[in-house]
Amino acid sequence: MTESAREGIDITRILDAPRERVFEAWTTPEHFAAWFGGDAEVPLDRVSMDVRPGGDWSLVMVVPGTEMPFHGVYREVVAPERLVLTMKDASAPAGTDGEIVTATFADRGDRTTELVFRQRGGNLTPEQYAAAEDGWEAFFDALVARLASS
Repeated sequence: MTESAREGIDITRILDAPRERVFEAWTTPEHFAAWFGGDAEVPLDRVSMDVRPGGDWSLVMVVPGTEMPFHGVYREVVAPERLVLTMKDASAPAGTDGEIVTATFADRGDRTTELVFRQRGGNLTPEQYAAAEDGWEAFFDALVARLASS
């Protein structure tokens, strides 16, 4: 796919943890705050998660001098297999759901999990999708570290 045709993000990672633990890392505020944002701080008291279809979620990433709020709605919750949620930040166009994030967690049978991540929405330029993909890669590096330490 050429960079100019880019309309989303696709990332696959093999994680050294059972899928129940990976799913929990995505759906429990203290775990999510620990890895979402990579090196940025996500204060636990600024994280809210109502993990059910139609439930809201929100958080604030803090980098020196800047707060970046994110929020959305869970569309699908199939524990421990799949999450679909909307994601918006301050730059999201008004009147849209923002981006749609889908995360599937496949049990590989050897206490490892295949995470398949997809982000779509068409709200970002190809350059913004490239930057967002770099961000998610850093987030998933932090997720790997979190799973190794918990």
